[in-house]
Amino acid sequence: MKHSLTNEERKALDRRVAEAEKRTGAQIVLAVIGKSDTYAELPWKAFALGASVAGLLALSMSIRTTLSSPVQAAFLAIVMILSAGAGFALLAVLAPNFARLFLSVHRAEAETRQYAESLFLSRQLFATRDRRAVLLMVSLFERQVVVLPDTGLVAELDETAAGRMIASMRPDLTAGRTAQAFMAGLKSLEDIIPATGASGCPDDALPDDVIEEKGP
Repeated sequence: MKHSLTNEERKALDRRVAEAEKRTGAQIVLAVIGKSDTYAELPWKAFALGASVAGLLALSMSIRTTLSSPVQAAFLAIVMILSAGAGFALLAVLAPNFARLFLSVHRAEAETRQYAESLFLSRQLFATRDRRAVLLMVSLFERQVVVLPDTGLVAELDETAAGRMIASMRPDLTAGRTAQAFMAGLKSLEDIIPATGASGCPDDALPDDVIEEKGP
């Protein structure tokens, strides 16, 4: 996977996570995921759109222009429809911005949330004292953010608080500034969770390194 963060950004985020952990008494894990699902249906949706547009164009041409043979007209229409459909499908595979047009917000949110929950379990983020861990995950293709707290932080990081964190990250994430989005999220997290006054977390059970995965 091509890393979305530079070495300098990773080091800066590692330091910032350590600082935020000291101030909040929580264990914080950052994750960047390339894509939370394969979305095999997106090229087919693009194919259907391309074929439909080409079909309308072929119909318009047949009305305005009379070809010498019905077979020739039918052959031209088939070639146009299949070529346009294949072109749109290929574009959906190669161009994430185009493919994203065929992805519903609800589906993107659901798949990103599911990936975050799986990551939380596979990385054993629950293995902290007092269960005060939180996963802050960005899924790049979907442009979605998930804030997933463990049971010890649920009261402080409720849906409203998580929404404020996500809102603070959204402008940078939309602009493709992943590191800056994380910085904004960490600042918001410190504002939400009261400072503990402790010199550090009771147990530094989780690494501060940013997790980067390609996804399925």
